[in-house]
Amino acid sequence: MRILLTNDDGYHARGLALLEKLARTISDDITVIAPADEQSGKGRSLSLTDPFRVRRHGENRYAVHGTPTDCVMFALAEAMKDNKPDLILSGINRGGNIAEDVSYSGTVSAAMEGALAGIRSVALSQRYAHTGSGDKVSFDAAEAWGERALKPLLDMEWAPRTLVNINFPPVASNAVQGIKVVSQGLRDYGRVGVDKRTDPRGFDYYWLAMGRLPIVPVPGTDLEAIEQGYVTVTPLQLDLTHRDSLERLKSVYS
Repeated sequence: MRILLTNDDGYHARGLALLEKLARTISDDITVIAPADEQSGKGRSLSLTDPFRVRRHGENRYAVHGTPTDCVMFALAEAMKDNKPDLILSGINRGGNIAEDVSYSGTVSAAMEGALAGIRSVALSQRYAHTGSGDKVSFDAAEAWGERALKPLLDMEWAPRTLVNINFPPVASNAVQGIKVVSQGLRDYGRVGVDKRTDPRGFDYYWLAMGRLPIVPVPGTDLEAIEQGYVTVTPLQLDLTHRDSLERLKSVYS
């Protein structure tokens, strides 16, 4: 099996090294194509107005000065054009990608690009308990449970243009309750704030501050399961059409 690895935390991220360790339990045919620098929150953005440069770090290893989606596109159109991957793994992200996070996540977006190309694609993320953890984030749950979460997917029949989103809870590996297949949840809007600061010249600037909200999750969602200490597995689709609204919309234009 030919596997492409990517992420949004960057080529030198701890989570990517752990993902490669996990991937090598499946295959030795591994290609790593990841952003040269962190691209968290870039979603499915593309480098359309500027070129991106690629640095080779050895056989089948590349750092791309671009977004996670750029990385997958470079893989399919150039680096792996004659030997397309059978599986794309994106992660393991430092931080969870549950609920509406999937709309912003570069980790999930790389898997979306793979799914769009008809390739089985999985996003993997390790949630952490406290903001501001930096490089101290523990990947203990992901390391211990990654193989158990990923391998059952390999022989499963997948629906076209779908991907799988896996999140590991922020607990020690021996405290993980198991694996749950759940739907995507949604938080109440309101966790976004801005941290206003002033530079030495007297000009204001702003940092987005993504706070954590108290959650009363709907049963059966990733929000509930990860709070309970489960590894969450959620199938996502590229078709965003809200089909229940189609007839209603048709009626207002008739």
